[in-house]
Amino acid sequence: MATARLRCVLASMIFEERFVARYSGRGLHYQVVRHLGTRIVDGRFAEGEVFDLRALGAELDVSLTVLREAFKVLASKGLVDARQRRGTFVRARSAWNLLDADLLDWRVDGGDAETLLRDLADLRSVIEPAVAGRAALRRTEADLAAAEAALTAMAEAGDDAVAAAEADAAFHRALLLATGNELFARMDLLLEPALRARDRLVHAHLSADDPVPAHRLVLAAVRDRDAPRAEAVMLELLAKATEDLHLMGTIPAESR
Repeated sequence: MATARLRCVLASMIFEERFVARYSGRGLHYQVVRHLGTRIVDGRFAEGEVFDLRALGAELDVSLTVLREAFKVLASKGLVDARQRRGTFVRARSAWNLLDADLLDWRVDGGDAETLLRDLADLRSVIEPAVAGRAALRRTEADLAAAEAALTAMAEAGDDAVAAAEADAAFHRALLLATGNELFARMDLLLEPALRARDRLVHAHLSADDPVPAHRLVLAAVRDRDAPRAEAVMLELLAKATEDLHLMGTIPAESR
């Protein structure tokens, strides 16, 4: 049953670069893309709204060339489209590439963390136990060293929410790589932005338990090449993560 569910999730997610790639631009162009993207995903630019490029350029103090290039990036993410006589407009949410790494960031920036974290918890419950099981069967010594380094960083992070989130992301990234599956490995672009957001929220609002012991149980099972145990302890870790979000009121109890 778990294998069938995993197959369905992977088939529906279609992990191609165009769905998860992060925009690599920087400077003014990147700032305009991020500003517009955040305003679209948080609803300030509504579905179907047509952009007045000249007014928008004046508001942001940028040229039409910069705006047009920014809209090309947003169009590649499914957020906007352009038609003759109509102009550039916001597409329906159903057309957005919701697996895009930038969209994940912008949803958090735009106040949509609650929905995102709920969906992430659901997704992780399907994906990450399978990842842990496969990592147990395929891991290398280098994979174990990477996961161990992440746990060390996690222990040293203390009350530093950013450092703790980075260490948590590094641990789960090490497991993804340990599967030896390139598609799993690319899922870090999907999981990490939301995972960091979740960790920052938990550290900011809760006196969280030490996360290292639960993660170390996962690593021990992976080191022992015990796939069933790795899956089981990962499920327990995820249940605790979901419970933290429930205690914060971020996701409802029925999502546990």
